[in-house]
Amino acid sequence: MKQDKAKEIEFFDRHAKADEYNVFSPQSNELLISSCLRLAGLQPPAKVADLGCGSGIFSSILAEKSFDVTGIDISPGMIEMAKSKYPKEKYKANFAVGDVEALDMADASLDGVLLSGLLHHLPDPSACIREVHRVLKPGGVFMAFDPNRLNPFMYLYRDRSSPFYSSKGVTENERPVLAKPLAQAFRAAGFQVKTDYLSNLQYRYVASPVMRVLLPAYNLVDSLVFSLPFLRPMRAFVLTTGQKPSGTP
Repeated sequence: MKQDKAKEIEFFDRHAKADEYNVFSPQSNELLISSCLRLAGLQPPAKVADLGCGSGIFSSILAEKSFDVTGIDISPGMIEMAKSKYPKEKYKANFAVGDVEALDMADASLDGVLLSGLLHHLPDPSACIREVHRVLKPGGVFMAFDPNRLNPFMYLYRDRSSPFYSSKGVTENERPVLAKPLAQAFRAAGFQVKTDYLSNLQYRYVASPVMRVLLPAYNLVDSLVFSLPFLRPMRAFVLTTGQKPSGTP
């Protein structure tokens, strides 16, 4: 299947007029980026692209950590919002409209790539993964985070095969990921890959009015139950990181 890019742009341009589409608390945003950086082993002042940057929150965090960051998103509305919220003069972050399956970037030009909750928007992520491999320098790393289909809440609420699926606040392109097939897709492109799992990301907003009422209970259960080590593979988010081997063109 191909991603319906027109619907993706229409959804996020419409959303950009209403709010920033920043669903986590500030502490959770920091936890998410710190966890990705630690797993990938990426250090400033590395040159990084934040793909699927949305309103720019993760680009701004990377910039504040002294990374040289450019946020890329398919939605012009989101990019305008990012430029407004995080002006280059203050945050030292660049933003541009772009297609992650056809990046306007030179070969081997980046030290790192962050895929900001992006891959679960792509029914087939292989074209994006090939682009990530192309733009990374030998030895460069990628970092990705996506909702985990093995997490019961993510499956029940966000997977189309669930009897409790809600389409509110998501595009029809989205589906939570499975860690092993995703890691294999990166390995097939030539990456060395690591996988981890993360919970205790506190949501501050969801689109569904029903789920909004249940949100405090979800945040509590997610932080307590899935902290148990044996439930690690069922945590809410899959973190996938990897390296383009040195000597790889």
